[in-house]
Amino acid sequence: MIDAPQQATRGDLARAFIQAGRVDKTEAEALLAQASASNISFIEQLAKSRRDDMPEFARFIADTFGYPLLDIGALNPLLFSANTIDSKLVAAHRVVPLFKRGNRLSLAISDPTDLRALDAIRFQTGMVVDPIIVDETHLAPLVDRLVASDPEAEADTGEFNFELEDPTDEEHEEETDEGGNVEDAPIVRFIQKTLIDAINDGASDIHFEPYEKSYRIRFRVDGDLREISSPPLAIKDKISSRIKVISRLNIAEKRVPQDGRMRLALSKTKAIDFRVSTLPTMYGEKIVLRILDPSSATLGIEALGYEPDQKVTLLEAIRRPYGMVLVTGPTGSGKTVSLYTCLNILNGPGINISTAEDPAEIPLPGINQVNVDEKQGLTFPVALKAFLRQDPDIIMVGEIRDLETAEIAVKAAQTGHMVLSTLHTNDAPTTLTRMLNMGIPAFNIASSVHLITAQRLVRRLCTCKKPVEIPKESLLTAGFSEADIDGSWTPYGPGECERCKGSGYKGRLGVYQVMPISEEIQRIIMESGNALDIAAQAHREGVSDLRQSGLLKVRQGLTSLEEILGSTNE
Repeated sequence: MIDAPQQATRGDLARAFIQAGRVDKTEAEALLAQASASNISFIEQLAKSRRDDMPEFARFIADTFGYPLLDIGALNPLLFSANTIDSKLVAAHRVVPLFKRGNRLSLAISDPTDLRALDAIRFQTGMVVDPIIVDETHLAPLVDRLVASDPEAEADTGEFNFELEDPTDEEHEEETDEGGNVEDAPIVRFIQKTLIDAINDGASDIHFEPYEKSYRIRFRVDGDLREISSPPLAIKDKISSRIKVISRLNIAEKRVPQDGRMRLALSKTKAIDFRVSTLPTMYGEKIVLRILDPSSATLGIEALGYEPDQKVTLLEAIRRPYGMVLVTGPTGSGKTVSLYTCLNILNGPGINISTAEDPAEIPLPGINQVNVDEKQGLTFPVALKAFLRQDPDIIMVGEIRDLETAEIAVKAAQTGHMVLSTLHTNDAPTTLTRMLNMGIPAFNIASSVHLITAQRLVRRLCTCKKPVEIPKESLLTAGFSEADIDGSWTPYGPGECERCKGSGYKGRLGVYQVMPISEEIQRIIMESGNALDIAAQAHREGVSDLRQSGLLKVRQGLTSLEEILGSTNE
């Protein structure tokens, strides 16, 4: 794979990483395949799965290829020679022009083996190009920001780069009823800036919240809400109307909640979808935007945080020809990303995959995705019954909510189909008792469910993390054994730096309990055992619960003990 001609530049850099022992061959080939499927470079794909290692990787690339290294995050973008290169080339080749000196142009680039990019820049500018290596995690948001702010790029995709979802004539007429109020350029620019800032900050949600005497906007970053701005209260209705117009919602209806969708085109090659939810409150409409980044579905299982043994167990289960694999956890714990990652692994030209979701958050090429619509009668059971007449190999149900859905899913798993789905329970053992309580016979559960994985998302420590002193008694109380506290590892806590904006955390990682359904657990189910019996047997079989998996992340220096204690129960 690495020697394939169509992946010349991707392969050259991957080969350098393999030869230096920075990435093993299996991981490199997986990353190359994912990069090719997403039509991005190897270094961009590597940044998704090994984000914390990218500063060291940038240093390695600079040393290996003999180019200078620059911390681009420490520079003021306003000083760059941004107009030297056409924005289309900036977007296509992921480069940033830094400085001009005479006939020489310093060019920020993360992959110096991309000779086509260097040749294209030389041809357009007629200048001598001096590559300077930068960290891809700093380069990517800067490229998106430069492209999004370019006037010509805006002119290519509409005044403010918004793309609308499947408009109809009736909706268009409704949109123009209040056109004079909605088409307010300063408001549109303000909303666009807010969305781009949220994307650059790595936010998952944006909250627009009206109160009696104030209006605030908050971003949810790494699970925590942060207040970003407090625009004048007088513009709350204009903000609400503009967002509703873009999302094709009824701007005249302010008494009931509405759900919609919109898209922001950052460049010719990248767009971000938003799921929009409005809610009437005492002082106006609160609007929450969920950011749906398609790249999250192609991160690869290595980036999710599974331990090696957990990853092997999960992959074995989803690759079986039939049966059921369940993912459980609270809202916002990353269940959808885990399911999409599994579907991407299984997706292939010889496999028929159908999903029923409410709604489908991220489009997946090659997979038949159905949006459940209760008002139109397209429920989960109706969709599942239709799937079974569509010659499926794999079925994904967004959530098992009721007995009818559960019975059809179990039947599908027993008749030669692999079924993936989610349930809202606290851990893997209680998922089985939850299914029993729904009314599913014990023998059907025992014969159909092959594996259950419970998960939580915890904040990842930033690179500014610092060692902390934790009393031995506190470690024992948290769940560490005497053997664990042997002095061979150091607990870390949050530090403070510009990268994490003083929070001490940057990004999130998963904590998992991966429980295969063994013959002994099947026997306990058949004998009407409770969740405690199942948990005890899983422990005897070596299955780590969520707390134990979290404590391992603490030992690895990936997160703090406080994060694990706050997100898992003993």
